[in-house]
Amino acid sequence: MKFYKILLLVIFLAVNLQLTAQVSVSGVFDSTVSLGAGAGDAPAFNYGIEEYANIRMLARIRDRARFEGAINFLAAAGNYAAAAGQMANLTILSTPFGISYSSYISGQNYIAGIELERLFFRLNFEKADFEGGLLRIPFGFSQIWGSSDFLNPKNPIKPDARPRGILGGGLYFYPSDSLKLTVFGAAPRDPFSEAGGGGFAGLSLDKHWDKASIQGLYSFESPAENSRYGIHRGGLSVKADLEVSLVMDALYTYNHEAKTKEDGLSLSAGLDYSFKVGEHGKLGYMIFLTEYLYSGKSSSTAFDIEKNILGGSNEHYLYTGLTWFFNDSTNAGIALISCFDDISFTPIIKVNYDLFQGATLILMAQVPLDRDLFSGSGKRGELGPLPPGSQVGNYFNFSAKLRLKF
Repeated sequence: MKFYKILLLVIFLAVNLQLTAQVSVSGVFDSTVSLGAGAGDAPAFNYGIEEYANIRMLARIRDRARFEGAINFLAAAGNYAAAAGQMANLTILSTPFGISYSSYISGQNYIAGIELERLFFRLNFEKADFEGGLLRIPFGFSQIWGSSDFLNPKNPIKPDARPRGILGGGLYFYPSDSLKLTVFGAAPRDPFSEAGGGGFAGLSLDKHWDKASIQGLYSFESPAENSRYGIHRGGLSVKADLEVSLVMDALYTYNHEAKTKEDGLSLSAGLDYSFKVGEHGKLGYMIFLTEYLYSGKSSSTAFDIEKNILGGSNEHYLYTGLTWFFNDSTNAGIALISCFDDISFTPIIKVNYDLFQGATLILMAQVPLDRDLFSGSGKRGELGPLPPGSQVGNYFNFSAKLRLKF
């Protein structure tokens, strides 16, 4: 906690002394209440209250540099506190895409925590940029699964969650307006690795046209305990904006020691299409989005507790969603996340309503389904109410969230 107090004090002094930087502060505040019907050892009825804020700071230093930071503040009770306690104790959550590590302090009827989310700088040159620190280095054009985004994996179960950052840096070259070359490096996933085993280095090349974009990616993970020869990753991501927008994202992971074969491939492909509803769009418009994922057992989207990597434990997944934008202030959507290997599903229903500029009410319900729920056969599914290996889960979860942006 002392570190965060010092950090906040430095930022406060910098603003008040009006150093050569122009400082701006923005953020998001979420106040959420949830109700659920528990499965397994979870209570038949459970509730949760969570107050969350993401505070972002940006300081521009002349025209050549900038500093960015972001801090998460959290206070929680009920099932949110229980989930946070599980994460702090390095316990696997009931959903397949949810592992995190944090520390919390407890009050009389809540727990609270502070997390440093981003802390990095960026230097701007004529045809190149450099940034380093605690930041996100994204890859690929996938909207849902993020096969190429192996450093900052997405979480399709929690679409509003901000991907975690990594400690690293990137050098970006711009030979032309439509071409970008990135050279990057990152610290090992194990922060206590003093010898650097498991560190990342690589490069990517992006080319953009009017209707299409392509990205090539290569990364090398230095030798570590379970990879004496290191791990190679090679990827390709393509998107085309036609009448229907198409995307393909693939990353192959090769570990010589593990004798990786086709199980090292993560491949996603999908499309999205928008169309008007009613005559001349009087009833708004809709966006249809679907994306399939093949996730090999040793791929970037596979679950790995030893390396703290989010992911699924099966191979074949499909995301299908439809969102109806009634007007500028209201939209509603329904999505279905499917796992074909064990026949399990998670339907998600979501409604967004803008109360006024900067304030949005978000209602969301999830209903995990699998074969055991209907037949009692014991064939539990990864996306079902009680995934295999889990002792607690949910038959139903509803949340109401007030989001304020400033």
